[in-house]
Amino acid sequence: MTPDTPLNTDFDVKDFVDEFTHCFTGECRVSILPILAQINKVITDSADLATLVAITLDVMRQRLRMARGIMMLYDRSSETIFIHESFGLTEEEKGRGIYAPGEGITGRVVETGKAIIVPRLGESTDFLDRTRSHTDKRLSNCAFFCVPIVHAQKVLGTICAERVYMNQRLMRQDAEILGMLASLIAPAVELYLIENVDKVRLENENRRLKNALRQRFKPSNIIGNAKPMQDVYDLIQKVAATKATVLILGESGVGKELVANAIHYNSPSAEGPFIKANCAALPESLAESELFGHEKGSFTGALGLHKGYFEQADGGTIFLDEVGELSLTMQAKLLRVLQEKVFERVGGSRPVKIDVRIIAATNRDLGEMVQNGTFREDLFYRLNVFPLTIPALRDRGTDVITLADHFVTVFATENNKSVKRISTPALNMLMSYHWPGNVRELENVMERAVILSEGEVIHAYDLPPSLQTPRESGTVLGGTLEARMRALEYEMIVEALKNTNGNVGEAARELGLSRRMLGVRMEKYTLNYKTFRMAGLQRKA
Repeated sequence: MTPDTPLNTDFDVKDFVDEFTHCFTGECRVSILPILAQINKVITDSADLATLVAITLDVMRQRLRMARGIMMLYDRSSETIFIHESFGLTEEEKGRGIYAPGEGITGRVVETGKAIIVPRLGESTDFLDRTRSHTDKRLSNCAFFCVPIVHAQKVLGTICAERVYMNQRLMRQDAEILGMLASLIAPAVELYLIENVDKVRLENENRRLKNALRQRFKPSNIIGNAKPMQDVYDLIQKVAATKATVLILGESGVGKELVANAIHYNSPSAEGPFIKANCAALPESLAESELFGHEKGSFTGALGLHKGYFEQADGGTIFLDEVGELSLTMQAKLLRVLQEKVFERVGGSRPVKIDVRIIAATNRDLGEMVQNGTFREDLFYRLNVFPLTIPALRDRGTDVITLADHFVTVFATENNKSVKRISTPALNMLMSYHWPGNVRELENVMERAVILSEGEVIHAYDLPPSLQTPRESGTVLGGTLEARMRALEYEMIVEALKNTNGNVGEAARELGLSRRMLGVRMEKYTLNYKTFRMAGLQRKA
């Protein structure tokens, strides 16, 4: 038998019964016959797909001893094949398992309507491993089955499974059993797709978006190589795996919400909701209703029951941004939720119990507010379980250049511009500025510069006036010939180091200097080749 062998479903009934009753392998399949009758009864009584899928996967896991089982559905309108239910896969792996007809083994089965057996995954050139769940090389010895779910000559999906086999005859028996299971549940699958086509598509899209968010908000995707940021990444990795309350501190614009996203989407509750509540934007009169919800008729305008942010976040995470702006009254109500995970809606008396992880953020000094009596001390200690301080942009060194390059790439693409780099004088201004608005301000500055640029380079005159003043930018060259020559020399050295990604030897050749002479001049201007090497690596990434 060769890899990707189509399964022949034309067999003699007597041969089939003989194979299953002999049980020569020690894994008797006769015990499956009552289960087939059970499936048939479910189809007759209710045609409930959830029950049928649960029975099918249980048969594969318990009776056939499969290492992994997957049921996939085919959405004809969007031409996508996606994982409906499975065992042996994580939620993240399930989210990646999306195919088109003809794509990989699964796509071929849907396209042709014929089952395929791969005796050894490691020998198949068509197996795509879209889920990226086969990093363990031992799994390359597994056989892979994929049988179509067909009703009225329409392919509705597939049943796929993996297992290591020592006996080829048993492998074919199991493939034939999967074919029978697929035939039995096919009518229920068609009914489910007809009744839930929109729901199926939304579930598929929701799974894809959640997976994309999880990839986007990995700590490694937060831009910055400075030591303070490396420390932040380490803390994110450690606290994300827990359910501890996190208090994110830092100036406005440093990226506190980005860090909160990274913690949630890398936590055990990543599949749950992530609800953001900006406490500074909540009017005092509506804050309680927005956070905890209200009952119908509890006040004028309450036309129906409203679930607040905390109830919406049940099973996931709530992000309380600018928590220092809450009034003392709301602080007292928030304290009870943190302590007991219970609250009542406005106008209600029934306690609502929730399972929510709390991440709070503020740019205020809560310790000082406690001393001044504007923030409750007991609430402060409840929130301050795991404090995480995000450094200001001015304390992150060459991350300014790294971030600026990133924003140039993003906004050049968005605005269909051909901008590729930032000139040395412009970089000097960016590095000299104190960035009171932090990363948010830098992002706005670079968007403006890309829009104003007329070529492939961002020049100093493309930056806003606040960066061009001598006091802010520190770029005054002086009026003497010697001062201007020093400035020109400095700019030429920087450009050469940028062009060579910090390779001192190549930069020296470009400038017509010896390596030693360039080293002396770099020391004179306190230039470090590592700065330009890191920036070059970031641009390539």
